[in-house]
Amino acid sequence: MSINQYLDSTYLKTPAQAGISNSDTLDMVHKLTQEAIDNEIYAVMIRPDYVRSVRALLEERKSNVVLGTVIGFHEGTNDLNEKLREAQRAIADGAEELDFVINYEAFKKGEIEKVKEEVETVTSIVLREAKVVKWIIETAALTDNQIVELTQLIRDIVINKLGEEYAPRVFVKSSTGFYRTPNDEPNGANEHVVKLMLANAGPLPVKASGGVRTAEEAEKMIALGVKRIGTSSALAIVKGEKATGDY
Repeated sequence: MSINQYLDSTYLKTPAQAGISNSDTLDMVHKLTQEAIDNEIYAVMIRPDYVRSVRALLEERKSNVVLGTVIGFHEGTNDLNEKLREAQRAIADGAEELDFVINYEAFKKGEIEKVKEEVETVTSIVLREAKVVKWIIETAALTDNQIVELTQLIRDIVINKLGEEYAPRVFVKSSTGFYRTPNDEPNGANEHVVKLMLANAGPLPVKASGGVRTAEEAEKMIALGVKRIGTSSALAIVKGEKATGDY
């Protein structure tokens, strides 16, 4: 098993969040990308503002590293049209995978039709562009029942509205890593929530994001059945080191 091919090497902090300049952030994103190239890490996951620059770098290096970005990040409450505009720009700039934060707050309020419309509209458009879509459900903000119901909702829309043949290109993903939990409890993937997602997503694949910081933890997630892992600690995981990253 090559852990490298399960990893999305991730950097999603804004310059303000990191306390650095935009140019310094771009340098970090380019460094992350070069590390992915050098270590055969499957993908890099970055903010939309940096997609065009990273696409140019990947082409210059003649690299097959997959380029992903986040949409509606990190609250997920953006208007549907705003999410679509952000996605279309990212695709035009060279993104191959788009990780959308689902409007989980609308879901929690019982606005199910609104969420269904978002999932069906967005997914169909991204698939039409021959890209991969991942739906971040923000498990730390949900109860177990809500995790199950929201995972099933995404699954059912893909299978019943779009076609089961598209299932491999639509992931259910656990976390943004930015959700503030009470008492700063862990907000990323853990065995419990991943098992809930896996039990209810099939045949859609699951991406475990946040909280995976060692090769042992990554191997455990892969053994459970996840197909991708989002982490800011990809290089440390590949090298078998204990990571210090916060995602």
